[in-house]
Amino acid sequence: MDVRFLRYFIAVAEQLHFTRAAASLGISTPALTVQIQKLEDELQLRLLNRSTKRAVSLTAAGEAFLVEARAVVERMERAIHVGRQASRGEIGGINIGYVGSAAFSGLLQQRVGEYRTASPDVVIKAYELPMEKLPDMLLVGEIDIAFLRMPVVLPSLLSSQVLSRDKFCVAVPAQHPLALRGAAVSPGALAKETFIVPEQPRGLQEVAHRGEFSPIVGATPGGLLAVLTHVSLGAGIAVIPDTLRSVITLPNVVYLGLAGAPIRSEVAAVYRKGERSPPVVNLLKFLKH
Repeated sequence: MDVRFLRYFIAVAEQLHFTRAAASLGISTPALTVQIQKLEDELQLRLLNRSTKRAVSLTAAGEAFLVEARAVVERMERAIHVGRQASRGEIGGINIGYVGSAAFSGLLQQRVGEYRTASPDVVIKAYELPMEKLPDMLLVGEIDIAFLRMPVVLPSLLSSQVLSRDKFCVAVPAQHPLALRGAAVSPGALAKETFIVPEQPRGLQEVAHRGEFSPIVGATPGGLLAVLTHVSLGAGIAVIPDTLRSVITLPNVVYLGLAGAPIRSEVAAVYRKGERSPPVVNLLKFLKH
């Protein structure tokens, strides 16, 4: 049944007058009369008592049908509204995977917070995950966007957008001679140190290259908080993103700058090329601007 029939009947039932109902619908009175007759014929019910030429009253069947007709129209309008919201990306869900350094930088909170304000009905779930797992999880659809620290070799079906840039520094135990000196450290001065290596080793690799040494690896515990915990326990030193200076304070850990040209670090959003999910597409627009 065409939902227009229901709208026509509701208008007549509320006005109890064909002419006034027709005016409210923006159609002619004869056209409305024909539509109501078609509805009664299709239902094989008499919905209206025609007491005069234009005035009407509801039959018992008409009163019962009015309740259900209103409910159907309301559900239809709700379905249309929800469908349009979904097509605009205003409802739905997004699964985000991230590495700890993206959260420590504040970037993840800022960008996702802006998106939540604009699309409060989109459900966002965020998971801290090992960086090496994120590309494959994107490919199979387990997550929708990954925030990670570059460089990372990406499959051809994925693309990336750099969101922020910082530099690397060195974290050392508080009683280490370098900490007591308190000055920026040249890469060559670290040649004999034992390194605690985070999941993104880019900083250490460049330090070793500039200092012309092969690093001695003491542990690779994964996330940056675990790395700094190892440093605080005196297990070694670590080359880490400089942004951690302002967000993580641990006992027995001192941060030192690296002498020479800054070693740059980038946090990027990684996503599927040709992404079609409206909520994800909208979030990507936020990230790219």
